[in-house]
Amino acid sequence: MSDVQVVTSREVPLGGPRAMTVRRTLPQRARSLVGAWCFADHYGPDDVATTGGMDVPPHPHTGLQTVSWLFSGEIEHRDTTGAHAIVRAGELNLMTGGSGVAHSEVSTPDTGTLHGVQLWTALPDAARHLPRSFVHHVPEVVALDGATVRVLLGTLAGSTSPVPTHTPLLGAEVVLQPGTELVLDVAPGFEHGVLVDRGPVVLDGVELGRAELGYTAPGRQQLTIGNPGDRGARVMLLGGEPFPEPVVMWWNFIGRTHEEIARYREDWESGSARFGQVEGYGGQVQRLPAPPLPTVRLKARMAPPAARDPSAWG
Repeated sequence: MSDVQVVTSREVPLGGPRAMTVRRTLPQRARSLVGAWCFADHYGPDDVATTGGMDVPPHPHTGLQTVSWLFSGEIEHRDTTGAHAIVRAGELNLMTGGSGVAHSEVSTPDTGTLHGVQLWTALPDAARHLPRSFVHHVPEVVALDGATVRVLLGTLAGSTSPVPTHTPLLGAEVVLQPGTELVLDVAPGFEHGVLVDRGPVVLDGVELGRAELGYTAPGRQQLTIGNPGDRGARVMLLGGEPFPEPVVMWWNFIGRTHEEIARYREDWESGSARFGQVEGYGGQVQRLPAPPLPTVRLKARMAPPAARDPSAWG
C-alpha cells in the first residue's frame, strides 16, 4: 500500500471550431482539488503545422485565477483587463477572474511546437469577487544538484515568487537530469500534486508516467522525486493548504451554488458588463457560447472521503 495517490488524465477537446486535444488531470472523480488548485490541462508537444495549434475565442471566468505556463511555443493572450500579452516558455501569466473576466488564447504564427499547461486556482470567499486583473512574472532559475527549479507561486528551494496568492500555495516547474533523485523540503500543512510532463518519474517510491499526477496528503516535510530514465524529466509541483470551502465548478465558472452558476451563464450569454469585451481577437467565432446547463442541480466539489483517506486508495 502506498500513500501516493495516482490520478490519471483524460483527453478532452479545448473549445472552439479548431479544438485541440488536451490531457485533463484535474478535476477528476478521484480528486477534485490539490490545495486551491482545481484544474490542470496538459498539452503537447504539438506540431502546430499539423494540429493547427491553439485558437480559443473569448470566453468567461469567475471565482478563479488562471495560471498559464509554457514549455515551448508562444500564445497571444487578450483579456478584458485590457492586457495584451505573449505567453512565452518559462514566463508566468496569471489572470484573476474574480467577479468576472473574459479572454482569448491563440498560438502565435511563429510557433512551431506548442507545449505547456493551463492551471486554475479557486479563490476563497474573501477574494472571489475581486476586480479582474493580470500579472506577468519571469521566475528565476534555481540550480540544484542535477535539477533546476522555477517557482511560479509560493516558496521552494530557497526561492520565493513575488506574485501574491489568496490562499497558501505552491506552484513550480522542476526539471531533473537522468539518474537524479531530488529531495525537496515542503510545507507540512500542504497537500501536494506532482504532474508529470516528461517522465517517468518516481515520487516517494511510486512511478508516474506522462500526464499522471501523484498526490500526497498533508503531513510531509519532504518530497523525494527521482528520474530513473536516460533523458531529462520534467514535472509541475502543485501544493497548498487543503481548500476549506466547497466549490461549484461548471464550464469556465467557479461559484458556490447552482443559482450563482446559472446567473453567470445568463450574464455571459446576454453580453453583461460583468465580463467586458475582449478587443482585437481576429478569429471567425467572436465568443464561445455557453453550453446548456445540466438538467440536474450542480453540486459542490470536494475531494471525496475515499481520496482523502490513504487507507482507501488500495
